[in-house]
Amino acid sequence: MKEIRFVDVGEGITEGHIRKWLVKDGDQVKEDQSVVQVETDKAVVNVPAPISGTIRIAAQENSTVHVGDLVAQIGTPAELQSAPAQQQSPQPQVKQQAQVPAQQQQQTAIAAKEPMATPSVRKLAHDLNVDLSKISGTGPNGRILENDVRGMAHGAELQSRPLPKFSEELEQQHGGEVAREPMSMTRKAIAKNMELSWTIPRAVHMDMLDATQLVNIVAAKKPDAEKQGVKLTFLPYITKAVIQALKENPHFNASYDHEKQEIIVKKYYNIGFAAEAKDGLKVVVIKNADKKGVMDIAKEVQELHKKILDETITIEEMRDSTFTITNIGSLGGGFLSVPMINYPEVAILGIHMIKDMPVVKDGAVMAGKVLPISLSFDHRVVDGAEAVKFANAMIKYLEDGDFLQKLG
Repeated sequence: MKEIRFVDVGEGITEGHIRKWLVKDGDQVKEDQSVVQVETDKAVVNVPAPISGTIRIAAQENSTVHVGDLVAQIGTPAELQSAPAQQQSPQPQVKQQAQVPAQQQQQTAIAAKEPMATPSVRKLAHDLNVDLSKISGTGPNGRILENDVRGMAHGAELQSRPLPKFSEELEQQHGGEVAREPMSMTRKAIAKNMELSWTIPRAVHMDMLDATQLVNIVAAKKPDAEKQGVKLTFLPYITKAVIQALKENPHFNASYDHEKQEIIVKKYYNIGFAAEAKDGLKVVVIKNADKKGVMDIAKEVQELHKKILDETITIEEMRDSTFTITNIGSLGGGFLSVPMINYPEVAILGIHMIKDMPVVKDGAVMAGKVLPISLSFDHRVVDGAEAVKFANAMIKYLEDGDFLQKLG
């Protein structure tokens, strides 16, 4: 007999939501057959059966499971009849625990419950009257960071404020004309990430570039791309220009370690792309994008976007980005915007709709294709002058026809 338990998938994920059972209790299932959809705050995952046999469901639809909780059991009818259906995590063996002195057991238990945090973070928590044991740390191995403490303190402050009971008044006044909607796990994760993003002291640099060369080259390359089954857009070319700008301005491909007050410069280029999903915004990641051509990037973006829509995207395909691009223009709106930084990155680039506008070349005014951009950046790590240098470098490459042609 085999058990299906909710396993630790990393990224600080401690719970999941049983979204949908793909089989019924007592059904015969085959090895590797998808049996249940589990939603975390990162993705919806189809969980396969580890073996063939009869399935006994332990966690019902729309219930919450935590790491280690039993989701289902698979085996022969005799095995299932003799096995208890328990949802709690496996308990440690009593025999092994008895071999440890009582004092050491107590010290170990205390240490196991002790939250991971530096002395400076502990002092901040004390000053803000925050209980560290109630915080899920976002640092490595669940370490609690200053932003986690400030976020908890901010939330507690909001909850303690006497807020107007406008929602109750609305319900009383309008009766059945208003409804409450629970937030999905993805929406809750977005809310949490936005709160983390707001802890970053940010500034925004806005500019425009002449995208005439870019538009012409993409239009010329599209027929060949379509023959390969690839939908070619401006995004892969913008990505390659961004990577060149990151290499010249490495502090934008970085993150900030508040505890050590150090800049962590990353020498790999994993570019995140904000993608619209049914249940909210997600960020898919092209790993090692500097080593891939425009066709490869276009194909991978297309495949990842399909997975977002099909809800088959994996956590691995949405983690470890170093710099994010959000394509506001693809939605058909906006001239300029202030994109939210994808914590814990240093910057995010917003690209907008390319518009027909007058441009000046060699003193003459003519019609051109203009692309507005917005660069939100962490002002602790980089200054405005550096943001201008980064944007100018990217613009230089995107306006350079020879550079764009060589990309393929």
